[in-house]
Amino acid sequence: MIRIIAVEREYGSGGAAIARKMAERLGWKLWDEALTEEIARMAQVNQAEVTRREERVDPLFYRLAKVFARGSFERSLPVSGLEGLDADRMVELMQAVMERASSAGNCVIVGRGAPYFLRDRDDVFSVFIFAPLEEKLRRVKGGGQSEAKAVELISEIDNERATFVKKYYGKDWPTRSLYHLMLNSKVGDEAVVRTILAEITLLDERNRG
Repeated sequence: MIRIIAVEREYGSGGAAIARKMAERLGWKLWDEALTEEIARMAQVNQAEVTRREERVDPLFYRLAKVFARGSFERSLPVSGLEGLDADRMVELMQAVMERASSAGNCVIVGRGAPYFLRDRDDVFSVFIFAPLEEKLRRVKGGGQSEAKAVELISEIDNERATFVKKYYGKDWPTRSLYHLMLNSKVGDEAVVRTILAEITLLDERNRG
């Protein structure tokens, strides 16, 4: 039975909002911003202090930090709660949180390589949300970014995610065979949510049969 939904997404596709709607619909725990907050708590680092000192982040780690912080919430954010951690240690903590979350079940996990990290579990449903460039531009610009900045963010953040997955999981991003569904969010968030939940219901029925 499916107890975890792992959502991977292109930047600007609305994947985070779709994940939030699914969690609300199911009454499940959403691990997106909450995951970042838990990392900060475990590392005993003040998020506000890290935000003020963003320029001090090690440049070799800065790219991965942006994947984790800015990219995860589908908007441009400063690095949060990571000062004093190198990339390897941050990923260890991130995976520890995902492991606990998946063990508890009834949760939606956004990004962070979750479909790759949890790929051997049979209670995980993995989905990839994508969208045409014009749709991603519309969404990102709707968040207050200029068109030029939106184009830059769409390219930059997805490249960072691909680099992150390649480095820590040795896979291309996205690896299509990993996902149960890959959906175009241009059809609308509600249609995407309904499709995912309907497919999970069908999968559970097949598994029970």
